Amino acid sequence: MPIRHPLLAGAGALSLVAMSACSLADGVTETEERPPVLIAMPAWPGGQANAAVAAHVLENELGVPVERVESGQADAWDALGSGAIQAILEDWGAVPDKAELYVEHKKYVVDAGALGITGHVGWYVPRAFAEAHPEALDWHRLGEFTDQFGGRILQGDPQFATREETIIEDLGLDLRTAAAGSEDALVAEIYRAERGGTPLLTYFWQPHWLAEEVELVEVDLPGYYPHIELRKYLNAEFAAEGGEAAEFLQRFSWTEHDQNEVAGLIANEGMTPAAAAERWVTEHPDAVAAWLGE
Repeated sequence: MPIRHPLLAGAGALSLVAMSACSLADGVTETEERPPVLIAMPAWPGGQANAAVAAHVLENELGVPVERVESGQADAWDALGSGAIQAILEDWGAVPDKAELYVEHKKYVVDAGALGITGHVGWYVPRAFAEAHPEALDWHRLGEFTDQFGGRILQGDPQFATREETIIEDLGLDLRTAAAGSEDALVAEIYRAERGGTPLLTYFWQPHWLAEEVELVEVDLPGYYPHIELRKYLNAEFAAEGGEAAEFLQRFSWTEHDQNEVAGLIANEGMTPAAAAERWVTEHPDAVAAWLGE
């Protein structure tokens, strides 16, 4: 799964993926005339949706070249502080020490405002199970159903640091964590449970494109996973000198439904992030006009 919660710190190495940019007026490549805007490109579809749509608007509406930098969140913060990238468009607070260092102390990074989406991690069961056993949604009684879940709570990538072991111990639940292996594998398990009507207890998060197709119901846990206002951050020098590109990124915000729509095209329909972004932008001209201050 992607880096979504304050404990979910990724460890991806930085790699640049250059995106070509052409002049809207004459089709001449502008990369020699204007420096590219470097945007962090996360591994998860929602984060890819943000970066892809922002890049499409920068390139095609403003004629600004873009490079997307594939990075884990901790590395992205270091790169943002140094100027190796200029924008993080979806921060989940995964590395608060980095944010404090670069925003509060060194002033190398500035808060660019809310993305417009609230992020949340939790434990979920399929809607059918919740309707048949509503008492299972109360953690006080969740232990009565662990046998039906096979004694496990499903997770995604085993490399993600989560709070599940602590929660299980604190609440005295007879559960073990079981890693599906990846976000794709986790989604496949959820699909199977939902379509087969089999009980499933799973770690999951919102926003996620799957919520548009499969209805999951959250178990009421005692405050382990807060709701997080997802935010954007810019390199301070870029924010001051980046002109219309920086202004656009500060105005860029959208809804969970918007993001899920693009992320679903990427993850579920096999479209490239660029193609998914192009479709969404074409279908939402009013949103783009608002971002551009028109």
